[in-house]
Amino acid sequence: MERVYYCLRKREYSKLSKIFILFNNSGLRWLWLTLVCLVIDQVTKHWVVASFSLYESVNVLPIFSITYVQNLGAAFSFLADQGGWQRWFFTAIAAIACIVFIVWLGKTPKSQTLLSIAVALMLSGAMGNLIDRALFGYVIDFLDFHWSGNHFPAFNVADSMIFIGAVLMILESFTAEHND
Repeated sequence: MERVYYCLRKREYSKLSKIFILFNNSGLRWLWLTLVCLVIDQVTKHWVVASFSLYESVNVLPIFSITYVQNLGAAFSFLADQGGWQRWFFTAIAAIACIVFIVWLGKTPKSQTLLSIAVALMLSGAMGNLIDRALFGYVIDFLDFHWSGNHFPAFNVADSMIFIGAVLMILESFTAEHND
């Protein structure tokens, strides 16, 4: 009986060590960054909802306001005026993107730090907007930049993480040494 128990424990240890090695030797080691950015995104969105009425706006700087809006569509309110089917369409796209980003992180060697950070940031943004869309049917946006009465579409921390991650990925593609 002790021998069976020892073998089972050894197998469990072996599985745990494989998971540890996977996290330690891949881009998955940057999931902590995903979690930190996701928490910041969700806390800021919940603060806006608790503190502002829909469409309420507070000027912070001459070119920046915090304005609570609900985005039923995608970027720049794409498809926002549709009958509601877009909620589940964009939810599915975000869920698939999250899975792709997690797999990508798992396959990225730890030596590719910039790429791992980029994918971790994009994962956090996709997860943040996925949570909104799944819970509310829309994404909470509130960062509103404007100039001379013209407003750029409002966005949120998750959108910022996706953008920053994409920029880092482009930079990484120009700076990385590729074996052809």
